[in-house]
Parts: sequence; C-alpha cells; structure tokens
Amino acid sequence: MRDLDDLFTFLAKSAFRSKFQLHGKDLDYLRNKGLDTVLSHAADFIAKRLAPAHPLNDGKQTPFRGHPVFVGQHATACCCRGCLEKWHKIPQGRELDAEEQAYLGRVLQRWLNEQILAAGDF
Repeated sequence: MRDLDDLFTFLAKSAFRSKFQLHGKDLDYLRNKGLDTVLSHAADFIAKRLAPAHPLNDGKQTPFRGHPVFVGQHATACCCRGCLEKWHKIPQGRELDAEEQAYLGRVLQRWLNEQILAAGDF
C-alpha cells in the first residue's frame, strides 16, 4: 500500500486517471445521498468486487459510470486487481485483508472529498 500523498501525486500525472471527474447525475447523487452513504457503498463494492482473490470478471468488474464510486475507482486505480497491484502495490491472487480494504476506502474518500471541494456548492 502506498502513502496517499505519493499516490495522488502519481495519479495527477496520469492523463487517463486525471480525466475522471464527477459531473451530472453522479455529482447529484453524491450531493443527495451524502458522503457517508456513498462511502458505505464504496466499502460494499470493495468487499464484493475487489476483495476476493479472483474477482468475477476481473478487469471489467467496475463500470465507468452510474455511481460516484465507480468513477472514483477508475480515477484512483481501485478498479481491478491489476490496477491495485500496479498502483497500490497490493498483490493479485489473494483475498484483500481488512486493512487493505480500509486503505482503499480512504483512497476513495480522499478523491470524493476533492470532488466535493472542486464542485464548490456542497
């Protein structure tokens, strides 16, 4: 797992990761449901879609839109086990432990907080 400041510095240098921002329905969803609810959804997505040693459809399990967390997962490279290994130094082929799942939750929380600040109208 990486230091969050270090991670976000590297994510900012990636043209692909940097293009993901919350807009429209995803931003409205975050406004209406609130950060705590969206983070509880994130924890559930992490547990069900990333934590297994061999997730179903790994590499394709995270949609690009439809929920603020999905957008955030792509923005922060928390979208599949390959990206977790490359960007977060979390090896593939074994179940994520509670500490790793909590770390991913913190990564997504930081990104969502940045989106809230960028929107400026929360």
